[in-house]
Amino acid sequence: MSDEKLHISLIQCDLSWEKPTDNRRHLQNLLADLPKETDLVVFPEMFATGFSMNVTKCAEVMDGESVSWMKEMAKENHTVISGSLMIQEGNSFYNRFIFAFPDGKLEFYDKRHLFSMGEEHIHFTPGQERKIFKIKSFRILPLVCYDLRFPVFSRNLGDYDLMINVANWPAPRRQVWDILLKARAIENQAYVAGVNRIGSDAKGINYLGDTCVIDPKGKIMQLGEEKQEQIVSAKLLKNSLERFRKNFPVLPDADDFQLSYPVND
Repeated sequence: MSDEKLHISLIQCDLSWEKPTDNRRHLQNLLADLPKETDLVVFPEMFATGFSMNVTKCAEVMDGESVSWMKEMAKENHTVISGSLMIQEGNSFYNRFIFAFPDGKLEFYDKRHLFSMGEEHIHFTPGQERKIFKIKSFRILPLVCYDLRFPVFSRNLGDYDLMINVANWPAPRRQVWDILLKARAIENQAYVAGVNRIGSDAKGINYLGDTCVIDPKGKIMQLGEEKQEQIVSAKLLKNSLERFRKNFPVLPDADDFQLSYPVND
C-alpha cells in the first residue's frame, strides 16, 4: 500500500476585474509564501480576469501571457500550477482549467456545465470530456464552479482520489458550496478541494472565500478564513484513503452508467 503524500496549496485571493497583468503580479507575490513542500498550487476560477463574459476583450490563447506565466511559475517554484482561464480556440471560447507542470507539460479540462443564469452558455462552449490528471500517485478530477451541482458527472468510477473545484462562488450561496463539497467527498470516497475567491467583482457580486480541503468522510481538514487572502494548505495521505476504501467499500456497489454528450455542430 502506497504511503505517498500530496501537498496542496489553495490560493484564496481577491481578483482585479479584467486586469490579467495585475492579477498575475498579485498572485506571484502571494506565491512568495508558498510552503516549500507544495506539490500542487490551485488558483480560483478565471484567476486572470474574474468571472467576466467579455470574451472579446479578455480571452487569451494557449501560448498567451497567462499560460506562459503559469509555466514560468511552475518551473520557478518546482510545483504544478493550476487554475482556470478564459481561452480562445478558433471561434470558440472555453472556461479552461489548466495544469502547468514544472517540466513545461500542460494538461487542461474545459468546464462542462456552463452557468446559464450568468449567461456563460451564450459566450462559452461547453467541454466535451471528463478528464483525470495524475500528480505523483494521486489521480485528480478537475471541476469548475457550477460543475459541482451535477453529481453524475463527478461520480467516482474508481478512477480518482482527489476532486478539485475552482470557483467564483457568490456569498449568498455559501451554504450550498459547503454542503455540495462535503457531499461530493462522501459519495465518492475521495478528498475534495474547493478553491474560491474573496472580494467583489464589477457586477457587485460578493465572495467570502470558504476555500477548503475535505477528507473522504466529509470532514473539513482545512478551511480558509472568511474574507481573508491566504494560502490554505493540506497534506493528503494516499494510504489513509486506500485503507478507508478497503474497510468501507462503497464504490463497488454504485450503479453502472455511461455519460453521453451532445454533438456540437
